[in-house]
Amino acid sequence: MRKSKPKKRIILPDPKFNDVQVTRFVNNMMFDGKKSIAYSIFYDAVELAEKKSGENGLEIFKRALVNISPAVEVKSRRVGGANFQVPTEVRPERKTALGMKWLINYSRKRGEKTMKEKLAGEMVAAAKGEGAAVKKKEDTHKMAEANKAFSHFRF
Repeated sequence: MRKSKPKKRIILPDPKFNDVQVTRFVNNMMFDGKKSIAYSIFYDAVELAEKKSGENGLEIFKRALVNISPAVEVKSRRVGGANFQVPTEVRPERKTALGMKWLINYSRKRGEKTMKEKLAGEMVAAAKGEGAAVKKKEDTHKMAEANKAFSHFRF
């Protein structure tokens, strides 16, 4: 066990929307340190989402993240030689981190041609409460519900 927890790094807000959450999302999406490309993909996707639904693009992104973020998840816990899936509540920071990662992963798996189209499509779907990322959240919740009997093993 380490003596002190590592300090939280301060993330600067993005240039267009002046939002820290957008920067964190772009950092997750970025490959090989290509941040400017990641930013352009995100901004184009937000514009596309705006055209598709006729609402504010940033609001669509925020609503999508809220719809994807899980409230509970299962963690493996070893008790007396057996492994149990113990449902635990998710910390707020981990909620958004999981939501972002799921949104990015399921966007990449979509069938559209470019990443901005994929991301825009997944954002609009998630904002409506449908799509693969929302299904992942619901599956996580179902798993936690099914293993509610083991919640007394919580640590």
